[in-house]
Amino acid sequence: MSQYLRPNIRAMAGYTPGEQPQGDGYVKLNTNENPHPPSPRALEAMAEVLRSDRLRKYPDPLGTAFRNTAGKLLGVDPDGILIGNGSDDILTILTRAFVPEGGLVVSPTPSYLLYATLADIQGARFESAPYTSDWRLPPWPKPDANLTLVANPNSPTGTMVSNLSLRSLAKELRGPLVIDEAYVDFADSHAIELTSLPNVIVTRTLSKSYSLAGLRFGFAIAAPSLVRDLVKVKDSYNCDMLSLAGAQAALEDQDYLRQTRAKIVATRTRLFAGLRKLGFDVLPSQANFVWATRSDRPVKTIFEELKLRKVLVRYMNYPGHGDGLRISVGSDAEIDRLLEELKRM
Repeated sequence: MSQYLRPNIRAMAGYTPGEQPQGDGYVKLNTNENPHPPSPRALEAMAEVLRSDRLRKYPDPLGTAFRNTAGKLLGVDPDGILIGNGSDDILTILTRAFVPEGGLVVSPTPSYLLYATLADIQGARFESAPYTSDWRLPPWPKPDANLTLVANPNSPTGTMVSNLSLRSLAKELRGPLVIDEAYVDFADSHAIELTSLPNVIVTRTLSKSYSLAGLRFGFAIAAPSLVRDLVKVKDSYNCDMLSLAGAQAALEDQDYLRQTRAKIVATRTRLFAGLRKLGFDVLPSQANFVWATRSDRPVKTIFEELKLRKVLVRYMNYPGHGDGLRISVGSDAEIDRLLEELKRM
């Protein structure tokens, strides 16, 4: 059947998600999941849906109640919010909407590997340029790019670029700039103010900071006129009743978010110090993970040995930039286990 596929689909490698362990006893620090449970209010909101007869009906295709809650919380027009089945769905919608076959998608590197995959699916070209040595944006803007993507905080490094730099980049572009803020709730700043520019779109997810990775819910913030057109591209009902109810309740429980965020930031600080003490080069992170490298030995062997010891981290290798370990901030007990295994190694 593969002969019927579009040639670009046959040729592409595809995105590889983080490994899901088969079996018990693993410490899973490879997919940036939140080690703390979701807000009890979110769980109760979803339970209420299950107790009602709402699942026999279609959900609100626009997520009006969620958009009103998010708009009030973030200080934006609810009509400027687009809902999605995780922020990856949002990124797919944006690629489909803006990038023609043979078009151009650009992003700094190293960064989120899905960006290149989305360009491949669309039959578009993907170009990247390395961040500077101090993790600032590269001086490479392609003004005619159909889509420019900047993860901020960046994955896998956890570093951030300033709003001043992002604003300057947006003004140089003749196409849209997407600021992917999947991890921004763990950072000290955000870029929502830049959505006042007509070509800036900010994407968010509830997978990380709100502990709802299994629910699959994300959203974008942009000019309301642009969102009205993007709605044409998304699946009619891309978010179900459970995800809409859980997401809205999670956003309403900001006290819980602040509590879990404080715990993760404290554990992140301890993880950073522990890895440095063991000889790793670790970048200061604004996300719920750290990027660890070594100059004295290959990190792939460390990744493989940790896996044998049932500790999963993410090994990543960027051509021309080198490799490293992206390590999620787990619970205190999980980080203790990781550090102890590394000491034994």
